Amino acid sequence: MLLSILLWMLGAVLSLAALAGVGLVLVTRLIAVRAERLVPATGKFVDIDGNRIHYVETGEGRPIVFLHGLGAQLHQFRHPLFGRMGPGYRLIALDRPGSGYSTRARGATGRLPEQADLVRRFIETLGLERPLLVGHSLGGAVALTLAVEHPDAISGLALLSPLTHLEPDAPKRFGSLYIASPLRRWIMAQTLAVPTSLRYAKQTLDFVFGPQAVTIDYMIQGGGWCGLRPGHFYATSSDLVAIERDLGRIEQRYGEIAMPTGILFGAADHVLDIGIHGRPMAGKVRALDFEAVDGLGHMPQFVAVERVAAFIERIAGRAFVG
Repeated sequence: MLLSILLWMLGAVLSLAALAGVGLVLVTRLIAVRAERLVPATGKFVDIDGNRIHYVETGEGRPIVFLHGLGAQLHQFRHPLFGRMGPGYRLIALDRPGSGYSTRARGATGRLPEQADLVRRFIETLGLERPLLVGHSLGGAVALTLAVEHPDAISGLALLSPLTHLEPDAPKRFGSLYIASPLRRWIMAQTLAVPTSLRYAKQTLDFVFGPQAVTIDYMIQGGGWCGLRPGHFYATSSDLVAIERDLGRIEQRYGEIAMPTGILFGAADHVLDIGIHGRPMAGKVRALDFEAVDGLGHMPQFVAVERVAAFIERIAGRAFVG
């Protein structure tokens, strides 16, 4: 009798767990549908080695390619910056593989050399002549990797709050984003991750933007809603886990960078410490244009737009000579 009761209770618990799981999957899908309605794909697509890359472009002239950071998408540049840049530039922002509306090839890992090589192939596919590469946060690490492994593909680097050095325990500080197991990562992406991200979105954005306030149009015009989809979460977690596999090796090669390079870094950045990822670069990259901004946080392209536009144009002036 007791065994029967225990088996019934176990069955009831498993049934409830299954129902809860189904409920989370449905909630995740509803949030994703809303996200895709609020921030739809509005650019062009190009297929490269099994990756389908979503990108936007505007203007004519010397090309500038923009690479966004962890968990972000192309609106991080398109919305705040494209209308503030001067004439004479062809501005191109892409969703990195898996982020936004770009899809990652089957078997892709998100490792830095893999992403850098894809950017090189993107540049070739669009027929861009040695563009200036702008990278924010993790996009800065991708840009630096391309600079050391494919230096002939680009003319210079303009980096905003870039990730530059490996901190062994740093990825794990991102808590629920650091999921080493691909299977567990996929299960989380389909169930808990998106509803949890939505619930704590305000706290997360306050941290990322701090000490500045989150811009009021960030979630739609800045593309914030776009990240509240399971595929995007999976790619973001994959990118985070992959950082530690290559960044330590890449940073040993910064001395090889001879192209015009600039870094703009907020001294009050809560996400990446300027003392670890910013100031040490002055002793590693030749003739580095380093601009530290007191009181500025991790999102300069949203909260210091004119300064960032001027910075990019200054580095472009050095990169596009002749």
